[in-house]
Amino acid sequence: MSTLDLKGLIPAIAVPFHDDHSIDEGALTRLAQWLAQQRRIKAIMTNGHTGEVFSLTPRERAQVTGIVAKAVDGAIPVISSIVCEGILDAVEQAQLARESGATALDIMPPHHWLRFGFREEHVLEYFHAIGEGSGLPLIVHVYPAWTKASFSSALLARLAQMDAVQAFKIGTREMNKYDRDLKAIRAVAPDKALLTCHDEYLLASMVQGIDGALVGFASVIPGLIADLLDAVEAGDLARAMQVQAMIDPLKEAVYGDGEPTGEAHACMKAAMAAAGLIPRGTVRPPTVAPSAQELQRIEAAVRGAGIVQSALA
Repeated sequence: MSTLDLKGLIPAIAVPFHDDHSIDEGALTRLAQWLAQQRRIKAIMTNGHTGEVFSLTPRERAQVTGIVAKAVDGAIPVISSIVCEGILDAVEQAQLARESGATALDIMPPHHWLRFGFREEHVLEYFHAIGEGSGLPLIVHVYPAWTKASFSSALLARLAQMDAVQAFKIGTREMNKYDRDLKAIRAVAPDKALLTCHDEYLLASMVQGIDGALVGFASVIPGLIADLLDAVEAGDLARAMQVQAMIDPLKEAVYGDGEPTGEAHACMKAAMAAAGLIPRGTVRPPTVAPSAQELQRIEAAVRGAGIVQSALA
């Protein structure tokens, strides 16, 4: 199994749709190629929440990964999220992702864990089966502390000791546990990549000592997030606060005062359309598009952030 350098910025890519909700392959290709050229981008992740994965069929998930892999043509790794309810399904989809060009996998907790919880052995077995079945490096997708699918710090340390696991996408969203999680992983696997996925408070989560960010927001503002990473790594808090202040109006327009939601992802696509990154902000049901008032606020924030450019050709 290859070892990947995942320390840096990884966008969880949005999927442009035509007005009839079919995948806009041309727009997705252009977006992936543009992102691959941005500073500090180490990989692109498909089929995350930002990619509206729950609205995609398994075949479409593989299609999206294939389009992105073809677009970047080996320049950077392509990671596909695996979102399944059982081991057999997960192994099958992992193999489809590999055949479509994925070079690593982000493993989300099965959603029945959100309802019923889990035993630690379930988690270890799930990751082991996917790693064995795919032969690909794995990223642990850490869900918020308030969910029943939250992994304890001790369990994260056990996962960190698995050879297949090479990185953690940490969305704990409770700062005391976040700190404990980072320390538990570092204690047993100091070289594995720890990546914040706290789109809505990037600076606060970066200064805890992470290696990068795996966030949907990087589909919109990769340059600003790269600047923020630079400032944090240099220990320049004043500069970091200045960059975060540039991000904040757009963050508030997209995420409001809460955590990412399906509607926040719709707002993000609207921001991408306003910035010229995708042709339109169409989302699939049941996600609801922004209202006219929300669109005005988003478009004003995009202009204020200075990220408007000519449409990707």
